[in-house]
Amino acid sequence: MKEKEIRAVYDQNTIRVYQAYPDMIADEAIKLGTFGSHFSLNRMTWIKPSFLWMMYRCGWAEKENQERVLAIDIKREAFDKIVKNAIASTYTDDMDISKEEWQKLVKSSDIRIQWDPEKDIEGRNMSYRSIQLGIRNNAVKEYVNDWIVQIEDITPYVKELNLSRRKGIDITPFLPNEQVYPLL
Repeated sequence: MKEKEIRAVYDQNTIRVYQAYPDMIADEAIKLGTFGSHFSLNRMTWIKPSFLWMMYRCGWAEKENQERVLAIDIKREAFDKIVKNAIASTYTDDMDISKEEWQKLVKSSDIRIQWDPEKDIEGRNMSYRSIQLGIRNNAVKEYVNDWIVQIEDITPYVKELNLSRRKGIDITPFLPNEQVYPLL
């Protein structure tokens, strides 16, 4: 598998990430414009800028407790901060630190990074890796209280795309226009 790339929908100020939740959390987030009391601030939450990776993960909004897909626009400076301060979820021998040093960093870090094979429309692996970011503790509190600019429920769009996909219609022209994201 070749390179790692961050592909996303973004503009000068924000970058879009995706998450999937049950109705209770999604309804509250849409109403408040951020996550509310039904969202746990005490566990790691994963944000993904890749639409197709999110579709793979949530089964096109059909997996239990992932029936609602939210498109969350967050501040670009926050996203850049997350990426720059993230610790790899998995240790590899090519890291410039020992496994023990990595384990200490993982324990103390509020931010994890994973590079998983990007997915195509059918959920098959593509030739590059896509980013996922796990945030917890202070990072998740900042996410909820400061980084979120807008939350949109895109579940009807997801369901419509999936229905067309299942009918054999090429949905490629209707997918979000993700571009390679340049870290600042």
